[in-house]
Amino acid sequence: MGMLEGKVALVTGAGGGLGRAHAMLLAKEGAKVVVNDLGGSRDGLGAGSSMADEVVSEIKAAGGDAYANYGSVTNKTEAEQMVRDAVNQYGTLDILIANAGILRDKSFKNMTDDMWDIILDVHLRGTYLVTKFAYDEMVSKGKGGRIIMTSSTSGLLGNFGQTNYGAAKAAIAGFMRCLWLEGLKYGITVNVLAPTATSRLTEDILPEEVQDSFPPEAVSPPVVWLCSEDAKEITGRQWLVAGNNVSLLSWQVTPIAQRELSDGFWDVAEIGEKILASKENWPAINPLRGK
Repeated sequence: MGMLEGKVALVTGAGGGLGRAHAMLLAKEGAKVVVNDLGGSRDGLGAGSSMADEVVSEIKAAGGDAYANYGSVTNKTEAEQMVRDAVNQYGTLDILIANAGILRDKSFKNMTDDMWDIILDVHLRGTYLVTKFAYDEMVSKGKGGRIIMTSSTSGLLGNFGQTNYGAAKAAIAGFMRCLWLEGLKYGITVNVLAPTATSRLTEDILPEEVQDSFPPEAVSPPVVWLCSEDAKEITGRQWLVAGNNVSLLSWQVTPIAQRELSDGFWDVAEIGEKILASKENWPAINPLRGK
């Protein structure tokens, strides 16, 4: 018997890559899975049913239970229907993995409003809409739940040419850091995943020589574990997963200068000297790059 026997999960963007890997492992661990995928290209264009259907067929062929949904996370009615499909087909919803995403990479100098808006729409609004309907369903059932949102090191640490994507992914992490506090009352855990995996979103971003080191299937085990009862106390965390390496990203406070207000405000040049003198002790901006 798997760790998620009797649970019902919804995975958005599950037609390939990370979403497919999550859905397959959830099903292997006993969960019934609503496999959502719009079926479009990596830049958000087009639509189709084949991607979700293929993953559902794979799950069923392996002895699992799954149902396909072809909605867009950016459409409020369709986002609600994803949750309704879980409830109508399987009676409830216990797990949401908000994974759907697209790319429109461009240096900020060449960024257009359309490139900015669609990335924020799919990643941030899409995560909000599906999470809102899933969260409300979990609250109404009163049996807790698991929500995993997908952020990125581009948003948490930074990456060249992804200001739109990074802004959306950083906002998703901020969304989680507030929602988990509210979820405590209802037994709903909320965590963020920042994965490194080779998929159609990253195949021309990750260097070819390292792509085999980051299969999406390697990311899913800790994600699926976070959906289990064993992880009921684990919430409000930012998880970096790359290959078989699992890390927590936590914020660090670095004291620079302290003075009682009764001693007067800092002189501009004086506080500048304090800041510069402390610089050697600052943490790296991007520890993955050593900078």
